[in-house]
Amino acid sequence: MCGIVGVLGNHQAAPILVDALKRLEYRGYDSAGIATVNDGVLDRRRAVGKLVNLSDLLVHNPIAGTAGIGHTRWATHGQPNITNAHPHQAGRVAVVHNGIIENFKELRSELTDAGYGFDTDTDTETIVKLCQQFMDGGLSASEAAEKTIARLDGAYALCFLFQGEDDLMIAARKGSPLAIGHGDGEMFVGSDAIALAPMTNKVTYLEEGDWAVITRNSFEIRDANGALANRNMRELDMKSANADKGMHKHFMSKEIAEQPAVLGDAVKHYINTERNAVVLPDVDLDFSKISQITMVACGTAYLACNVAKYWFEQIAGIPVDLDVASEFRYREPPLRDNTLAVFVSQSGETADTLAALRYCNDNHAQTIGVVNVPESSIARESNASLQIHAGVEIGVASTKAFTCQLTVLMTMVIKAARQRGKLDADGEAALVSALLGLPSIINVALQAEHEIIDVANALSKFSDTLFLGRGALFPIALEGALKLKEISYIHAEGYASGELKHGPIALVDENMPIVVFAPKDALFDKTVSNMQEVMARRGKVILFTDDAGAQVASDGAWKVIKMPAVHAPLAPILYAIPAQLLAYHTAVAKGTDVDQPRNLAKSVTVE
Repeated sequence: MCGIVGVLGNHQAAPILVDALKRLEYRGYDSAGIATVNDGVLDRRRAVGKLVNLSDLLVHNPIAGTAGIGHTRWATHGQPNITNAHPHQAGRVAVVHNGIIENFKELRSELTDAGYGFDTDTDTETIVKLCQQFMDGGLSASEAAEKTIARLDGAYALCFLFQGEDDLMIAARKGSPLAIGHGDGEMFVGSDAIALAPMTNKVTYLEEGDWAVITRNSFEIRDANGALANRNMRELDMKSANADKGMHKHFMSKEIAEQPAVLGDAVKHYINTERNAVVLPDVDLDFSKISQITMVACGTAYLACNVAKYWFEQIAGIPVDLDVASEFRYREPPLRDNTLAVFVSQSGETADTLAALRYCNDNHAQTIGVVNVPESSIARESNASLQIHAGVEIGVASTKAFTCQLTVLMTMVIKAARQRGKLDADGEAALVSALLGLPSIINVALQAEHEIIDVANALSKFSDTLFLGRGALFPIALEGALKLKEISYIHAEGYASGELKHGPIALVDENMPIVVFAPKDALFDKTVSNMQEVMARRGKVILFTDDAGAQVASDGAWKVIKMPAVHAPLAPILYAIPAQLLAYHTAVAKGTDVDQPRNLAKSVTVE
């Protein structure tokens, strides 16, 4: 969601803070600001919109000091304007905050009764006003911060800066990620390792409920009970934290093109090529003893789970319950004995998914996280975790993380099927061989980009679109619709092809494009029948199929794009590629902000 950075350095903080915030732009934001302490005086600068507006402001109205905090805000409470932008300041304290303070109305009422006025519409202002009240009562900066943190309910990552204290920051974490970076006579705070990459590769992650007192040469972490906490310092591979667009116009384009390489990395990590067998490192689990799988995720990761449900049930013979994390956490379902709970999240910090994981841990289920960030909260708090090896994904609309999630989930399915006797050695070898060949097949699929550009240019003129698929391609229809709507702002809906007659067909006329994902598989003939129903009503069918399917079903279709043939279970991974390209080039044709679409954030760390 929002981005936080803090610096206790030996050089001017403002340019360091702005550069770090630029590295967090991918998370999504609508305003930005920084605050510094210079000669003991606390000062700040804020701007609405992109960081370039803040940079321009700093040229005309610079701010000095070697200690500072910065923030990119994604509005929750209060409109995106300068008044509501972070950092917030009251008296001698400034704060940046990710998350939501659930008891802010109660605190605000108390503070108002005590004579403290409010200028913003945000929950965050209650934090600085509360801290100001404690400091007005004679407490030191660190004592006031500790008292303030103890009063807060909800989710937060916080970084405090104080007037008269140019060698002090207070950081706190509950529900939103935060890390301390270690330099040479310098210390840093960041909500993401990417922000800290140019400054340090030595990081200490705060655990749930931790708060820390930080100076340039020391730090002290206390846990939720106030006890001193020893958190390990980790040395990160900063190559994975560096990202640029290369020769591409957008990060999304680059990340689509990277998929053959990153899928190859994922496959190699989980396959023993000498034995043509799947290996799941650090996962001590016997799937033959699993009676039920519960899969929990949000957004695109949830759609990856939808695909995996088909695989686990059809290939491994394990029944799967599937839940959106925000529903699961409040539904609090009873968990059967021998349940495996699988949590899928690109960031590994998705608030609702993390809460669902904690519920399952509390109820003694076996838990596995499938994540892209090995040091993330979900990875650390699961019984075991599987990294998807997608590398840094900057574009808000997930592409390579989605296909890597699918790839890793398929390796789990193969392992489960083998342990349960649903696959013999030859069956495992066939699927492993297909996975090993998948990167080259995706390379071929990417060569259809120019044809897809032509289709996207035509699609960009419409205001509504339907997506259809059957079987494990149904979730790809959902994913295609999600991608199109989130970056092009065209209204799109995905349906199982067989559901067409149960409502959506009422929308079909000459102004309704219908995107169909239909390789020539066991369900192909059924899908063709649905296409005929659409075309009979003058709907414009955009068909993605293979050569065999095109020979049968091209007549009457508005556009036909051919994909290479693929081993049937892996078709969802392959057909995600044209879905991504279609959304991307439609958005480009419409001139939208592809990498940072409006109202969206990369990592959703609040409800």
